[in-house]
Amino acid sequence: MAALLRILLQRGRPSAASGRPVGRREASLGTGPGVAVRVRFAPSPTGFLHLGGLRTALYNYIFAKKYQGSFILRLEDTDQTRFVPGAAENIEDMLEWAGIPPDESPRRGGPAGPYQQSQRLELYAQATEALLKTGAAYPCFCSPQRLELLKKEALRNRQMPRYDNRCRNMSQEQVAQKLAKDPKPAIRFRLEQAAPAFEDLVYGWNRHDVASVEGDPVIMKSDGFPTYHLACVVDDHHMGISHVLRGSEWLVSTAKHLLLYQALGWQPPHFAHLPLLLNRDGSKLSKRQGDIFLEHFAAEGFLPDSLLDIITNCGSGFAENQMGRTLPELITQFNLTRVTSHSALLDLEKLPEFNRLHLQRLVNNESQRRQLVEKLQALVEEAFGSQLQNRDVLNPIYVERILLLRQGHICRLQDLVSPGYSYLWTRPAVGRAQLDAISEKVDVIAKRVLGLLERSGMSLTQDMLSGELKKLSEGLEGTKHSNVMKLLRVALSGQQQGPPVAEMMLSLGPKEVRERIQKVVSS
Repeated sequence: MAALLRILLQRGRPSAASGRPVGRREASLGTGPGVAVRVRFAPSPTGFLHLGGLRTALYNYIFAKKYQGSFILRLEDTDQTRFVPGAAENIEDMLEWAGIPPDESPRRGGPAGPYQQSQRLELYAQATEALLKTGAAYPCFCSPQRLELLKKEALRNRQMPRYDNRCRNMSQEQVAQKLAKDPKPAIRFRLEQAAPAFEDLVYGWNRHDVASVEGDPVIMKSDGFPTYHLACVVDDHHMGISHVLRGSEWLVSTAKHLLLYQALGWQPPHFAHLPLLLNRDGSKLSKRQGDIFLEHFAAEGFLPDSLLDIITNCGSGFAENQMGRTLPELITQFNLTRVTSHSALLDLEKLPEFNRLHLQRLVNNESQRRQLVEKLQALVEEAFGSQLQNRDVLNPIYVERILLLRQGHICRLQDLVSPGYSYLWTRPAVGRAQLDAISEKVDVIAKRVLGLLERSGMSLTQDMLSGELKKLSEGLEGTKHSNVMKLLRVALSGQQQGPPVAEMMLSLGPKEVRERIQKVVSS
């Protein structure tokens, strides 16, 4: 509690004696010296984490880290009817997998806990009681049937459904009579005509006169659970949230939230509403698209950094968009004032290329490469298992060699256990007849290649070996170099296409190349 109190006290305007002048941009963002930046990602556990949620979480994370602040995960689980078992755990698991773990959360705890709204009901009850005492809220005894009729009537007249504020002006005597029959009414917030204007850090100055288009909203349901409007205001206040970065769909609701802050006598945080993340064709991302969930991308072998890269690359907030940015680079380059109100169009067909760049970067990092070797060993074991004639292919030195030779050519680690690369792990079933169909000089070619191996071993680079194979072909009268390469490719891999033959030979090593050629020639 003491730690949270310090956070709340720091939310005010920084002292003039702080020693450093507040820059214009820092002042407008509310990130000047002495300000404890605290942001939150507050999903509902009504489904697993998807790309839209990841993007909101990421912008909160990089904003917090840029200003040495705290990133908080809060689960808004007050709608118990839509709760999905396992969703809460999945959200936190996937944030950790993506490399943007919260500083405070249901799992990690923290000074402002608990971090699940269903465990904070007392705070909402206290706020509701305060609003009732000042007359800013009132009990509503309207039945669900009456509210449904109001909705149907409005739709029939082609009007926006809204509550008619029937219970707003009941006398104390009427309220007492109703409470005797219905002791647990819903509580509504009294919308004032003059909704305050506010400056959104993305959309600029906004003012929504909600009272003219909406009825008074329910803030506390009859079951004792708050609605989103009350819960987010109460939690953001008590958790010391300094900046609310959330989707632009909540922009219109902000006027309601500011009226609640005003009625409760609390200072509101800064608001920044992020434009939507849409499909390439401009349609909305839908949870019905199974391939937008993070679990799908993790299972398919896409790297967290490639997802963070692509969802920021298609949007705004940076001086320029470039492929291959890492999380530290995103934090350094991010500028909230550069976020525009234009929707971000996500082209997932480009994701393999983003992943290729990030995989290549990991291969070139020695410690990361060791981890990739272990992952590839597990993938080979899983994909081929009992088919492995020689378990030496699981040797870390061999696996590392494959990674170094194929870097930049593969998009995912899983590509290396696809059928096109099976020759790296198992010997292909190739017969002599297949080679004879390509060239009449199988024995001559085999003899020359085996002689080259004897002389050179593993001392040749790929370019040098390619040159030697070219010379070898030139010495064969009436045989094209392409046919020699085709013959060797089939002998080594059983396939018509694949990496350059020189690379295949370096990958397999001289001993394995020799044995494969000898076996197929003598079959």
